[in-house]
Amino acid sequence: MSWSPKFTIRPRLLRITREIGETLGAIRSNDMSERGLEGLALEARMLSTFASTSIEGNPLPLTDVKRLLKEAPRQIRDTEREILNYNDALETIYAQVAGGKLKLTTRSFERIQGKVVTGLMENRSDIGKLRQKPVVIRDPLKPDRIVFMPPDHGDVPALCDELMAYIRKNPDELDPILLAGVFHKQAVIIHPFMDGNGRSTRLMTTAILGHEGLDIFPIFSFEAYYNRNVTRYFRMVGETGDYYDLKDQIDFTDWLEYFAEGILDELKRVQKTLPRTVQRLEDHHRTILDFLDTNDTITQREYGKLSARSLAARKADFNYLLNLGLIERHGSGRSVWYSKL
Repeated sequence: MSWSPKFTIRPRLLRITREIGETLGAIRSNDMSERGLEGLALEARMLSTFASTSIEGNPLPLTDVKRLLKEAPRQIRDTEREILNYNDALETIYAQVAGGKLKLTTRSFERIQGKVVTGLMENRSDIGKLRQKPVVIRDPLKPDRIVFMPPDHGDVPALCDELMAYIRKNPDELDPILLAGVFHKQAVIIHPFMDGNGRSTRLMTTAILGHEGLDIFPIFSFEAYYNRNVTRYFRMVGETGDYYDLKDQIDFTDWLEYFAEGILDELKRVQKTLPRTVQRLEDHHRTILDFLDTNDTITQREYGKLSARSLAARKADFNYLLNLGLIERHGSGRSVWYSKL
């Protein structure tokens, strides 16, 4: 029987994924020059490298990370090598996705880990290879306390293959955000490598986002969201106990909402950095904005009293203004209302 994760798509997740789609539309509609996009991609790559290594305890501040990536000195410490390795892996992923050469396989995951830990591990047999020894996850604040027992190393190859098979088989059934989120948590649970698990998992998550159609993935850094509250990230993505006792009970629902929330948060940050494009406002759009000039909020029902346009057209009008960043949505279902930004 093939592996399949347990989760429920609740209204909150639907709302977040809808907002992600709207924000993506707004970003894509922005007529950015190639040079401008390259600048955003460079900034995002530096931020991703800083955030993902910082999550694992790298002490270098963002200013030092940016300097290091620009200068790429030959004489480096391990903390600096960790930065350069992560950046190199990101650049490789971007190139593979752009060239259509990325394969969602366990071997690709191993290659990413190999780049992440090159020059940082004494045992070469652990570089670019699934672990061949048992491991335990300890409480970072209380090293004597074991918080999670990952699966036995003998089961790791099959578990990784099942996970990658699930990702490959479900691109038409699940949104790319959900596929990437499922991969992220399950890979952390499997803990497939002796070192570099977190960094490798976040890199492979990035690769899945790009491979499955999130075409602007090089210009945002979802890792930055995790780095703002590392304790919460570890609590959401990890589990407590013995894998074999938990494996049939693990529910991905809360994690997927948190994961999608992080993507949305970062996309909104990117959107705010973009120049506002000049777009035409029709009379019906101005009707909404004029109403909001004298009222704090507007609902679909109120707009229906102001306009003879169909329900579908009125929904499109609100979405158009949302994509322009002129209004924002609140509530859910029949309780949705809008206000000016």
